[in-house]
Amino acid sequence: MSSDIDTTPPRTSDRGAATRGALLAAARDVFCDAGFAQAAVTDIVAKAGASVGSLYHHFNGKADLYLTLFEEFQGRQQERTRKAINAVREAGESDPMRQFIAGAGAYLDGCIEERDVSRLFISGDGPPGFDRVMRQRLNKWARRNAALFHTEGGGVDEALVVVLTGAMAGAVSEVSLSDDADGSRRLADDIMAIVGTIRNPRTEQRRP
Repeated sequence: MSSDIDTTPPRTSDRGAATRGALLAAARDVFCDAGFAQAAVTDIVAKAGASVGSLYHHFNGKADLYLTLFEEFQGRQQERTRKAINAVREAGESDPMRQFIAGAGAYLDGCIEERDVSRLFISGDGPPGFDRVMRQRLNKWARRNAALFHTEGGGVDEALVVVLTGAMAGAVSEVSLSDDADGSRRLADDIMAIVGTIRNPRTEQRRP
């Protein structure tokens, strides 16, 4: 019986998932070392121990690998943000700006912890049109979290969203490009302290 168990091959779906994961891990290493433009599909499959055919079975090509890595990174960032905001809420924090700062700080922490991919994505060396995708995703992140700030009519403070998005874009760039992790964390803390003072004076004036 034990020999039967030992020789049972893994399920196709398991093998497929393992191959996909190996390709993504290899692509991450190759992109971070060589950049997107200089990365070769042959280098990725060699590092993954896979074949070119298997890469094209799971992905449409090099750009698809890059975009998948970006989407997975953004998913981890969103989860970091969600956990941070929920933690301060559960601790009794009701101020929307303090909640936003908690989430934004977690986002920057993620950029520092995964500096290799964060730096890759803001380097400008990506598939055609990726800069636009990057801006859209950061704007979407800021808009989702700026929903914490409701106007008197129940909408979102659009002016505040623009300011916070710009501040976050600059902060992400600075902490990702720095080689000093401790310095990046201090800078992130200082930036968040300044962002925490931002208010829309017109919105503030309308409040009772």
